[in-house]
Amino acid sequence: MSTASKYELTWELDSLLPHPESDAFADHLGQFRSDLDALAEASEQLPAVDAEPAHVATWADFVERVSQLLAREEDLHAFVGCHAAADAENQHFQRLEGVLSSLGPKRSQILTNVELALKSVGPEELEAFVKADPRLEQVAFFFEESRKNAALRLPKDQELLSAELAVDGIHAWGRLYDRLSGALRIEVMEKGELVKKSPGQVQFDSKERSVRENNFYAASKAWNTIADMCADALNHISGFRLTRYRRLGVQDHLDAPLRLNRMQRETLETMWGTATERKGCLKNYFDTKARLLGLEKLTWYDLQAPLPVVSRGAEAGELSYDEACDLVIRTFEEFSGDLGEFARMAIEQRWIEVENRPGKRQGGFCTGFPTKQQSRIFMTFTNTPDSMSTLAHELGHAYHSWVLRDEPLLLQEYPMNLAETASTFAEAVLGDRRLADAESAESKLAILDNMLSDAVAFLMNIHARFLFEDRFHVERCEGELSSGRFSELMLEAQKDAYLDALDPDGWYPGFWISKLHFYISGWPFYNFPYTFGYLLSQGLYALASEAGPDFPQQYRDLLIATGNRETEEAVGSTFGYDLRQPDFWNRSLDIVESRVNEFVRLAEPFV
Repeated sequence: MSTASKYELTWELDSLLPHPESDAFADHLGQFRSDLDALAEASEQLPAVDAEPAHVATWADFVERVSQLLAREEDLHAFVGCHAAADAENQHFQRLEGVLSSLGPKRSQILTNVELALKSVGPEELEAFVKADPRLEQVAFFFEESRKNAALRLPKDQELLSAELAVDGIHAWGRLYDRLSGALRIEVMEKGELVKKSPGQVQFDSKERSVRENNFYAASKAWNTIADMCADALNHISGFRLTRYRRLGVQDHLDAPLRLNRMQRETLETMWGTATERKGCLKNYFDTKARLLGLEKLTWYDLQAPLPVVSRGAEAGELSYDEACDLVIRTFEEFSGDLGEFARMAIEQRWIEVENRPGKRQGGFCTGFPTKQQSRIFMTFTNTPDSMSTLAHELGHAYHSWVLRDEPLLLQEYPMNLAETASTFAEAVLGDRRLADAESAESKLAILDNMLSDAVAFLMNIHARFLFEDRFHVERCEGELSSGRFSELMLEAQKDAYLDALDPDGWYPGFWISKLHFYISGWPFYNFPYTFGYLLSQGLYALASEAGPDFPQQYRDLLIATGNRETEEAVGSTFGYDLRQPDFWNRSLDIVESRVNEFVRLAEPFV
């Protein structure tokens, strides 16, 4: 086992469940499957949703069983997912992912029966029903959400068939992408020799432009070898969804992701509209960074380049995992003792996998084990400030789950957009502390560069993903797209989202191949929640200085509200802002613009 001098680089999983290759795990999975079958059968016998005492008692008992079973299911998916991510080519772990996916129809059967039972129930009837038993009243929000989600359910027989077909349909295509990307190796030159690396190990932040350029083209070449297969996966993932949407009669392909995020269309449109109006200031950042790098214009592989004016040290991208952990813990403690204590516990108790080694899946994630009241974080630490930000980001996710751990299990679920608020808020806390501690102009420039790179990611990169996905769904209604057409759409989306600010030869049309978010079969439009979370967290953090010592508790209240409120209500009830109006979004974008102005000012002596 690899260790750092102070903190372990690998996580601890054995205390959670028996090892996936053990007989004990097979027994555990078998018992879960049996309990799932029994609950699915019970869901077929549910009585009417009304205040009849016998009906209420049956529903209360059933809902308790549902909450426990869903928590156990989340444990299983998280556990197998952790092992599969850490050992991407392990076929046994891949098979188990398929086995768990095959159980999805039973879960869908249970939730379908719940939601369809509520579909025709009016608000007054539902209120009388939940008030008839404390166990129901405690999770009233679950029933309200289930009633709304019923609009995205097909008639029962069709819904159950769809869920069964999805195992070898949409979800199989998602798993195929995981296997393709997990097995991919990129040949790069190191010390005069060609070496093969996993995609997550290839960096584009070298101070040497030739290294960045070579790595970029090597990665592009490798990803292009699987472009046609990825195009097949993307066509069939989106095609499956669009077929469902046609049957449901929804407005368009955004109805489902908006419902999943408990978010109104007006909020999404206001967010993107305000961001588009204001993000032009980032072109000043691009121009200034290009001048610092001695370039006329930036290319895709220059966006993460370190600034040449920064002296060697941590700000130049050289820090150990120990140093990163200590800084994150200290920073979180200064903001909130509770957040700092949590981060220390998660790091010291080995909830985190960061080792930089071949064979891991790309990217990072935080996954929860609700019955254990624990989380696990997966990432690859590359000794850079960007990796430290990722650590803070994922700890923000884990803290969100931690705050909710004592809520009813059915109220511990929160939508992705609010999940990304907690993670990017944690990044904001870290970034602000680093900026305040920086003593030299060079250090401040490096930190601002990192912050503005984040702004580019959320306001431009994510926007490009959203535009690309939105546009290819429109075209997919008319038939399958070729890999070449996907690349054309990606190029158009990048130019629009980045305001055509990069070098004409500096775009990345093949970005869609390498971005796993497009292939996540369980969640459509895995993009705009990131921008939502970023802008919401920036605005909230700006409020911290005004709120004073009460802010950490107010922030905790928001995190708890994410489990039992619609998105707009969660923010409005805790901070008083209406997200359907541009005021709050402008407040967040003011911060971005002020950072651009400061970056340009500090850079002036060096250009």
